Amino acid sequence: MDRKNLEINPLLETYGKYIDKINLSLDRELDLYSESEFIEPLKYSLEGGKRIRPIILMLAAESIGKSDENTLVASCAVEFLHMESIIHDDIIDNETSRRQKDPFHIKYGYNTSVLTGDFVLGLILGISARLDNPRITKELSSTAMLMSEGEMIENLLEASEDVTFDDYLKVIEYKTAVAFQAASRIGAIIGKGTEEEIEALTEYGRNIGIAYQIRDDLLDWKNEDKLFNLLIKKSSDPRDVFDKMEELLKFYSEKARKGLRKIPDNEAKLNLDNLIKFTTFKA
Repeated sequence: MDRKNLEINPLLETYGKYIDKINLSLDRELDLYSESEFIEPLKYSLEGGKRIRPIILMLAAESIGKSDENTLVASCAVEFLHMESIIHDDIIDNETSRRQKDPFHIKYGYNTSVLTGDFVLGLILGISARLDNPRITKELSSTAMLMSEGEMIENLLEASEDVTFDDYLKVIEYKTAVAFQAASRIGAIIGKGTEEEIEALTEYGRNIGIAYQIRDDLLDWKNEDKLFNLLIKKSSDPRDVFDKMEELLKFYSEKARKGLRKIPDNEAKLNLDNLIKFTTFKA
C-alpha cells in the first residue's frame, strides 16, 4: 500500500475493499450524467474523500443483515450529501485548500459552486426515488436541512462571538454528526434491522460523528475561523478549554461504543468499533 495514499486517507489500510466498492459505485452514478455540464466538476469534487460515511452505512447494514446493491446506492447518496456540504462550506469559510488541492469555488468559481450544489441535491433525490423507501427519503431530507441549520447557527454565533460549549456541540451535531447518524441509520434500515438495532446504530453514528468533529477541531485549533477558537478567546485559561474538549471527545467516543452493544458480534461490528480509534487524540 502506497504510504502517501495512507497519509491522505488512513482508512485505506483497513477499509480499502469497502472504499473500492464505494468508488466504483460512485463512478456508476456519475456515468448516468456523463453528458451533463456538471460531470467534470462532480468528478473533481469527489476526488480524495475518505468515504467514512458510506463505509459506516455499509458496515451498519452488514452488522445486522447483509450488504446488497441498494446498500452501495445509498452509500453514494450520503457521500454526495457530504460532497455538496463541502462545496458550500468552503465558500462560507473562505477556504483556500481542500484535500491538498484548490477548493471547489477557487477551481470553478462561485456560480458553478452554487449550481453544482443544487445539481447534487437533485441527484440525491433521484437515488432516493430508486431506493423507494420513505424512511430513507425522510432521513436524507432531514439530514440536509439540519446540516444547513447548523451552518446558519454557526454563522450567527461567529458574528456575535458569544459561544458556549452547548452552542458548540449543537453546531457540530447538526453540521457533522447528523450525516454520520444518517449513514448508520440508513444502513440499519437497508439491513432490515429490528427497531432496537436501528436505534442502537443511530446512536453509534451520532456519537462517532460528534467525536470525529471534536478531534478534527483539536487538530486544527490554530485556524482562527473555527468556532472552537471563540471558546479559547473567551476562556481565562485556554488549557481549560482543551481539557474540556478532550473530556468530551472521550465521552462521545465511549457513547458510540456503547451504541454497538445491542448489535450481534460479527466482523462488521468489529470494523465499526475500530472506526472509533480515528476519533482519538493525543495532545
